[in-house]
Amino acid sequence: MPTRRNPSVGTDSGSASPARVGRPVGTPDGDTERRILDAAKRVFIRRGTAGARMQEIAEEAEVNPALLHYYFDSKDGLSLAVFREAAGKLFPGILRILSSDLSIEDRVEQVVHHYIDTLRENPFLPGYVLGELNFNPARMTMIAGQLASPDAPLAPRAALDRLGRELARRAALGDFRPMTADQFLVNLASLCVFPFAARPMIGVMLGIDDAGWQAFLDARRAELPRFILNALRA
Repeated sequence: MPTRRNPSVGTDSGSASPARVGRPVGTPDGDTERRILDAAKRVFIRRGTAGARMQEIAEEAEVNPALLHYYFDSKDGLSLAVFREAAGKLFPGILRILSSDLSIEDRVEQVVHHYIDTLRENPFLPGYVLGELNFNPARMTMIAGQLASPDAPLAPRAALDRLGRELARRAALGDFRPMTADQFLVNLASLCVFPFAARPMIGVMLGIDDAGWQAFLDARRAELPRFILNALRA
């Protein structure tokens, strides 16, 4: 939860004038905080975190700039809150599936469906998350640390180790060709994310409009698990 303080006129540098403006003292307004987060997300996607300005976010959210500093102390605090929310839509669900007791076949199908369904509803995620990680790589370490402790089931390394043991077991049985969990996960994630990251190019190359895009995703949701498993089988 962001640290809140009494609203006062502020700037991107965090300076403030003595004048008290903004919402009255009382219970924090969840609708206002939600509006600020949604506006910040749109501005960050449009400008990138480095190019975004608190004044533009305030105008987008239709609030006094002082309220941004009331709910979020700085642009860094606001961008971190937006990133946490964006990453939280995708990563925990993937780790939960990979850490489950499901068969590899079922895990592949569920991961593909989770990726496609989540990105269909949040098409900005791939570009935004990748841009943020390039701008501030430490955020991935922070997110990983928040998902779970290193020895917990949902910790990224623990999930990959468990997946790796299952892949090795199935390879020993002759079901799959040998592949490390790291390579398997990168292959799986790449095939899921690429169409969303390259949607403008794909739309032009394949002549896909918005309606055609939804049909394309429906077909990919059904076809991609089979494609991945066929590539994995010995």
